[in-house]
Amino acid sequence: MTAFDFVMLAIPVAFLILSVFLCVKAFEKGKSPKKTVYTQIASFVAVFAVCLLFPTVAGAAEVATTGAVSGGDFGMGLIGAGIATGLSCIGGGIAVGGAAPAAIGATSEDSKNFGKSIIFVALGEGCALYGMLISIMILSKLG
Repeated sequence: MTAFDFVMLAIPVAFLILSVFLCVKAFEKGKSPKKTVYTQIASFVAVFAVCLLFPTVAGAAEVATTGAVSGGDFGMGLIGAGIATGLSCIGGGIAVGGAAPAAIGATSEDSKNFGKSIIFVALGEGCALYGMLISIMILSKLG
């Protein structure tokens, strides 16, 4: 791994750490939590755009994991697998976050509703499992 590859990996990581630090400081100074979350999301989108626009970053990830460089395909595959897993888990978390309290409430009113309500919680978890399955398929094609 050359110094250039290390720098290309370190820049996005450093930017994300800096953005978290700045958001925490802004929140401590009285900014609203909503603005700090939007700032954090914007910084993630910026790092994501840099990683997609500059394939050198993806190539640096390839060098770090395999020790060999063969274009940016391996690094872009890793980014794709990460996106598939990350977004599906976020969606599953949002679904379970809404369905689980409703299932608990329905079960506390009438215990016969448990079987019906747990299905909706499982459907939310299914989204995350499908994303993980897709990322496993992507990673199996890379190796």
